[in-house]
Amino acid sequence: MTEPLNPSARRALPYDPTERRIRSFVTRMGRLSDGQARALETLAPRYCLPFEKSVLDLEKTFGRHAPTILEIGTGMGETTAHIAALIPDTNFIGVEVHTPGIGSLLKMIDEQSLSNLRLIQHDAVEVVTHQLAPASLAGVHVFFPDPWHKARHQKRRLIQAPFVELLASRIAVGGYLHCATDWEDYAVQMLDVLSSNTSLRNTAEAYAERPPYRPVTKFERRGLRLGHGVWDLVFQRQ
Repeated sequence: MTEPLNPSARRALPYDPTERRIRSFVTRMGRLSDGQARALETLAPRYCLPFEKSVLDLEKTFGRHAPTILEIGTGMGETTAHIAALIPDTNFIGVEVHTPGIGSLLKMIDEQSLSNLRLIQHDAVEVVTHQLAPASLAGVHVFFPDPWHKARHQKRRLIQAPFVELLASRIAVGGYLHCATDWEDYAVQMLDVLSSNTSLRNTAEAYAERPPYRPVTKFERRGLRLGHGVWDLVFQRQ
């Protein structure tokens, strides 16, 4: 059993995991398909990592030394699986709280023989705080996080200054943080928060062109047909 962090250790973290905080997600009960349930039963022992308050040995986890990218909020997994297949020489860790999404992505891992992808079903803030060492990541993807579009709920948004500071501490120099949203006011907030972090440098004038590794989802494609915007932000750790 892991000992709790002492006060001096907590002060050394850019984000205090013991403080009361508003979560950026609501855990929803979703119906599992038969295929998702089978995937959870048969594949989770191989591809899902338990949440523990100890730093992952990434080389041991993947059985090789390679750059590692974290994706926060994998949803049903289509984008995550696409990118992992596209860049097989990179390791990927996907963090998602919803069980059907984990089951869906496990199916894709099996169907596409993706050996470079592992999943953690837990709160991303706690995963980044406890399981990832400083400067251990080559990149972080945060695609279409919940916009919490009502003004009274916007304090729940994931991309806030303390969490960005934590993420920046886990990204190696030269690595990147890539966020995307289809809510303009959230894009404006993201740009402001990311630009205010002195460890990060914007790779574009403001918003970036969609990098070719990020696929256009069916929901994004439908939104674009309806005239909705999509904003990508790519910042480099300096």
